[in-house]
Amino acid sequence: QVQLVESGGGLVQAGGSLRLSCAASGRTLSSYAMGWFRQAPGKEREFVSSISWNGSNTKYADSVKGRFTISRDNAKNTVYLQMNSLKPEDTAVYYCAADPAAWGGGPSSYDYDYWGQGTQVTVSS
Repeated sequence: QVQLVESGGGLVQAGGSLRLSCAASGRTLSSYAMGWFRQAPGKEREFVSSISWNGSNTKYADSVKGRFTISRDNAKNTVYLQMNSLKPEDTAVYYCAADPAAWGGGPSSYDYDYWGQGTQVTVSS
């Protein structure tokens, strides 16, 4: 069993930056691909980014490409999402998730077995 806890969300002005963290306990994350998803009010949960077990493969949604960077520190059992040039449309609850396929990390939420509780990101205009 893997427990995931996100942190780092908050209120920021458009153009600002935030760094989200996802800390795991219960099992090492080093064999999991990891993903970030988000869900805005009244919308479906959507894929944001993912990273393979060793960090060599990363994927991004078109809407965040060039602005967000995913990374991981397996020694700290933590995954990060650096978010720059934030826009009001980035406002959502952000969730991290663990995919037991080490080279997985696809855009489908069904691939992920474990989820955090989410952290709110609000970008004001």
